[in-house]
Amino acid sequence: MARLVVLALALLAASSCYASHRIIGGRQAYIEQYPSLVQMERFSNGAWSQACGANVLNILYVLSAAHCFEGRDYAPHFRRIRSGTSFRNRGGNINYVEREFNHPSYGIAARYDGDITVVRLSSPLIYSSSVSPATLVYQGARIYDNVPVIHAGWGNTIPGISSPSDHLLDTQIYTINNDLCRERYLTLRPFPGIVTRNMICAGLLDVGGRDACQGDSGGPLYDGVNVIGIVSWGHGCANATFPGVSTNVASYTNWIAQTAV
Repeated sequence: MARLVVLALALLAASSCYASHRIIGGRQAYIEQYPSLVQMERFSNGAWSQACGANVLNILYVLSAAHCFEGRDYAPHFRRIRSGTSFRNRGGNINYVEREFNHPSYGIAARYDGDITVVRLSSPLIYSSSVSPATLVYQGARIYDNVPVIHAGWGNTIPGISSPSDHLLDTQIYTINNDLCRERYLTLRPFPGIVTRNMICAGLLDVGGRDACQGDSGGPLYDGVNVIGIVSWGHGCANATFPGVSTNVASYTNWIAQTAV
């Protein structure tokens, strides 16, 4: 989960706390199992490479994390979508980004509050058995504790090491009580993490070993049917004490529907 870092000086100092996320403790999966999942590639140092995930909304729009579409070096022409392939950086079809609509509340109540974006593509996706729209949780839906949920993506497979997976992976974890998660993150020093009601915590509490990680940001948290979360941030990857944190889609479903038209 591109559990990104905070900005400026404080950002640098906090980078070990807020690292991006990719799939840790995963197993091989196939894009036909998750046809709404696509790769977001970034152009940097003269080459394109997968950097985040995204979720198909319709033929012209995808849903991702706002922090994947911001920054000093950000411009829409430095982002593109690769769809319909289980392999990182190869296969499938390419669609370039026309513009992003980061949620207006992004970063106001907390660094990663509102970490969600609707992205318009410059050309339509081609639907197939490996490319189809996500089903989103409804506005205001209650997310219960200890529910099995799934991350899928191409992110890092070893915490703290750049080790993206060449093939799509998935892993099952469990939702964690929001109050408990918030209390734990407030103990982080020197920069406490801020968990809001617009976030979902999930992992294997006090066990660790499974999670999203760097490169999985913007990708889905599934409840088996719906996309309920967008991979956002956390303290490292697969940490036993501090669960991974996703944006709670149920806080934004109406806004997504109004924007992706």
